[in-house]
Amino acid sequence: MQNFVEWDNSLIKKYNVSGPRYTSYPTALSFEPGFSVDSVTQAIAKSDNTRLSLYIHVPFCHQLCYYCGCNKIITRHQHKADVYLDFLEQEAKAQATLYKDYKIEQLHLGGGTPTFLTKEQMSRLMAIVKTYFNFSDKVQAGIEIDPRSLPEDMLSHLRSLGFNRVSFGIQDFNDDVQKAVNREQCADNVANLVTEARTLGFSSVNADMIYGLPLQTPESFQESMARLIALSPDRVSVFNYAHLPDRFAAQRKIKDEQLPSPEHKLTMFKNTLAQMVNAGYVNIGMDHFAKSTDSLAIAQQQGKLHRNFQGYTTHGECDLLGLGASSISQVGDSIFQNPKDLKDYYQTVETAGVPVVKGLTLTTDDKIRAFVIKEIICHFKLNFADVERKFSINFADYFAEELSGLSCFAEDVMISLNDEQLVVENKGRLFIRNICMTFDAYLKQQAKLTRFSRVI
Repeated sequence: MQNFVEWDNSLIKKYNVSGPRYTSYPTALSFEPGFSVDSVTQAIAKSDNTRLSLYIHVPFCHQLCYYCGCNKIITRHQHKADVYLDFLEQEAKAQATLYKDYKIEQLHLGGGTPTFLTKEQMSRLMAIVKTYFNFSDKVQAGIEIDPRSLPEDMLSHLRSLGFNRVSFGIQDFNDDVQKAVNREQCADNVANLVTEARTLGFSSVNADMIYGLPLQTPESFQESMARLIALSPDRVSVFNYAHLPDRFAAQRKIKDEQLPSPEHKLTMFKNTLAQMVNAGYVNIGMDHFAKSTDSLAIAQQQGKLHRNFQGYTTHGECDLLGLGASSISQVGDSIFQNPKDLKDYYQTVETAGVPVVKGLTLTTDDKIRAFVIKEIICHFKLNFADVERKFSINFADYFAEELSGLSCFAEDVMISLNDEQLVVENKGRLFIRNICMTFDAYLKQQAKLTRFSRVI
């Protein structure tokens, strides 16, 4: 049975601070320059895995969404994608020689806007990866979709290429909000696409929403969420908009006076929690929801849920390879990243083939803490004996300082803590990031950079 989130305004005032989302530990802020092809080769040699999740970053968008903090390039020049695919093919060919013993079980296209690519370009991209990599017969293949610019027959084309999961970036159904963030779309068109995706046999239809955007009110966002729930997506992500105009130039186009107040933002998420749970969705964690029959919810119930750079996933046992500009890979005990800048990516592909420029190899302490954080953020509990068996440590001795640091959460009845386990209570589920931060050895140094979003 699902543990429901218990809302406590006094705890929100006390604990709603900035912190990492823990799609990895250590986080990307800890990556260091100096990683190379040799580093990747060593990581693969040390990994005993042959299962691979493949992520491909398509950085292009036709139009700028003012809220966006993704690594993207705004252009109307379609030929730029042809050039990108040229270099992506060079990278794929070079990477494939290293991953020849792997079989791809999961594929995901993100961006940017993956559906910036035309049908011909999408066909070329899929031909590239299928030429150089080995695919499982039951590969889970997903793609992020911008409903506004999707050609009439693109969904059927994607299905014919083997995609079986789609995620629609909706953000908000309100016309005024859409205009304020330069992302106008027709609600009926979105509904028609969801229906079409199901008719075509996509096994999972997902949606992304954002709260905290300009001109949103608790009432308007509640209406948008009701419209979304009526479409019955399998999974829903409801992200907290982090307004960081000093970091993301596009956000400077958003007028501060149009942003909802912190109190209204909290009300939006509180309403969303109630709406989603009342509609039968499971709160997987933080801002992610899934139907109880979805593989994410089942994996969590079975204690098999994982988390990586793609968020919550059922494929955590796979190594992860990222292709394209800014993509991140995680192989064995190593994490590494391609250049973020497109020109740097092109240059590095030409000179090295495998364009890895920074990363890290986890220390024993990193591996212990990564396991602890993953268990808490995925399953809301941690059995100390599991950690002791896996890493041959005495949990109480190793984490004496952290256990002391958890006392404030225990006093506020956010967690239950004894000699055997840590369990996140309903009051603490909203603050899962805070609880994980207690075990983060890098955080004091990174906190000075203030580059994280608030936990709610």
